[in-house]
Amino acid sequence: MRSARTLTVLTLAAVSVVSTMAAADTAPVDASRQVVVRDGETQPVYDFATAVREKVYVQTPVDTDRDGKPDRLSVFVTRPKETDAGLKVAVIVEPSPYYGGTLDAPYHPADVTDVPALAPWSPPTGPWPGVNYNRMYYDNYFVARGYAVLAASTLGTADSDGCPSAIGEGEKIGMKTVVEWLTGKAKAFTADGKEVKASWSTGNVAMAGKSYDGTLPVAVASTGVEGLKTIVSISGITSWYDYYRENGAVVAPGGYVGEDADLHAKIVLTRKNPEICEKPIHEMESAMDRVSGDYNAFWDERNFGKDLGAFKGSVFQVAGVNDWNVKPRNFADLWTALGQHGIPRKLWLHQAGHDDPLDVAEQSWLDVVHKWFDHWLYGIDNDVMSQPTVHFETAPGRWTDYQDWPQPGTRDVTFWFGANRTTGQPGVLAPLPVAGFGQPQNFVDEPTRTADSLVASADAADPNRLLYVSAPLRNDAWVSGSPELTVQASTNGRSPYLSALLVDYGRDNRIAGFESTQDQWCFGDSVPGDSGCRQRFQYVTADSDYQVVSRGWMDVRNRVSASVTDPVASGRTYTFHWTMQPRQYQLKAGHRLGVLLFVTDRDYTLRYPAGTEVSVVPGLSNIRIPLHSE
Repeated sequence: MRSARTLTVLTLAAVSVVSTMAAADTAPVDASRQVVVRDGETQPVYDFATAVREKVYVQTPVDTDRDGKPDRLSVFVTRPKETDAGLKVAVIVEPSPYYGGTLDAPYHPADVTDVPALAPWSPPTGPWPGVNYNRMYYDNYFVARGYAVLAASTLGTADSDGCPSAIGEGEKIGMKTVVEWLTGKAKAFTADGKEVKASWSTGNVAMAGKSYDGTLPVAVASTGVEGLKTIVSISGITSWYDYYRENGAVVAPGGYVGEDADLHAKIVLTRKNPEICEKPIHEMESAMDRVSGDYNAFWDERNFGKDLGAFKGSVFQVAGVNDWNVKPRNFADLWTALGQHGIPRKLWLHQAGHDDPLDVAEQSWLDVVHKWFDHWLYGIDNDVMSQPTVHFETAPGRWTDYQDWPQPGTRDVTFWFGANRTTGQPGVLAPLPVAGFGQPQNFVDEPTRTADSLVASADAADPNRLLYVSAPLRNDAWVSGSPELTVQASTNGRSPYLSALLVDYGRDNRIAGFESTQDQWCFGDSVPGDSGCRQRFQYVTADSDYQVVSRGWMDVRNRVSASVTDPVASGRTYTFHWTMQPRQYQLKAGHRLGVLLFVTDRDYTLRYPAGTEVSVVPGLSNIRIPLHSE
């Protein structure tokens, strides 16, 4: 059932685009005057090869490079040639910092020592990667169907002015101005200074992209800019704090320990004269605070979920449940924020990682996103909003539908940590408090060890972790949501971190990767340098004894608030509570659940000197897991 808000947005979209659209399925249409709709879809009647391709520079109201002039954003426009003769079309914008390529920049040290960190960074001097606006696929498919597709370079990248900032306020406002140009409320110019108007635009705009490109649409939506009717956010970030921090801990995207917000700004600083951005980027490095890891004004500026109440459009979300780059908390937090604000929404969850749904679902993805854009930008009355809200890939190539996420019918089940009656470790994970109530158990941090090495020894004691394992599960079940840990413990040593893993123990054939093949498929039009074909991908599976289901980290000094560092007293017992990463994951009957407690998660957290001792009170510690029984 559509909400009143959904109907209002749809009606406005329909009226503003084509007043005769309702009759388009039955009456002949002049494709030079309006888009062609047949069988409830815009039709591919425009020639991609002869489309108008032009670069414009949108003038923004910000001056992030502090040169006394408004920053201008470089925007590459591809639109049907008929727009020069009066055809007005809806617009899809893919904003990105990557059209100018990327550069190398030194990572921050992951090892915490008393030795000074890296030498001061200097702006790059080249050689430059070069500008390429043909890296997306929306143009190959949608221009022929009566859309303009724009590639917009963020501040400080490619041919744009300004300085990159991991989507700080200036970068967000700058990209918002592109929408305002398309609605007639901002100016753009050619390279030689002539003003260019988007007279061919209907004023109905979408933003779409993956990763950083999928984060920018969320940021712009949070401004409430008029004309932005919908966004498609694939593996997008809701809050940068949840990308680079977690409960006060400095936590990197998986496998990129030492990356941080300032580093990203450095690697995309591909503009001319990059030295002008040296001071703003150094200010970022200080403001983001890699020492305490606290949530502060820097991170609050980059928390877009809190401002989404200003958005009057819709959101199509996509995420990979095995994405440990943009970790699952980001899709879950965005989904929750959309629900809280009553924003029309749809969610696809697939079994790959940081991957595009075009590679996962191929034509099925194009079919649904085509309907989505047709509905929200042209007001076409199709079935996209009556389809199930959540589309989930349960296994490679197999999908099911839910009306919401977490999976309706999910309930929290608490499992308590207990000592093994005979050996002490591994311990017991049980639905009721068990043996060893109130008897502390200890381990010592060894930051050179990986989490995999700590997980693998499931049936043996290990001095560098505590492990609690359940009895074999009687029935299949789904983890659907965010597990929560409550741990009574004391610490003694340099590291302030506690890390945890939720593990599925049991021999099984599991997804081990998502890789390109030698086969190609074509989904859209091609011109030299801009192909509508790409390689096919496939899942790779392998037999394994376990799978990490979820991870969670905290800085014990932030036990009360992510914003406040409050040191702990050595040897004093505290109650630590933190939420782990949300998951949608199937547990099979006969498998066992495990909870692993340790200090340094080598592939994610900072690494303090070895030797921190942790003493856990098992009978007073537990994990609450959101489970849906089958």
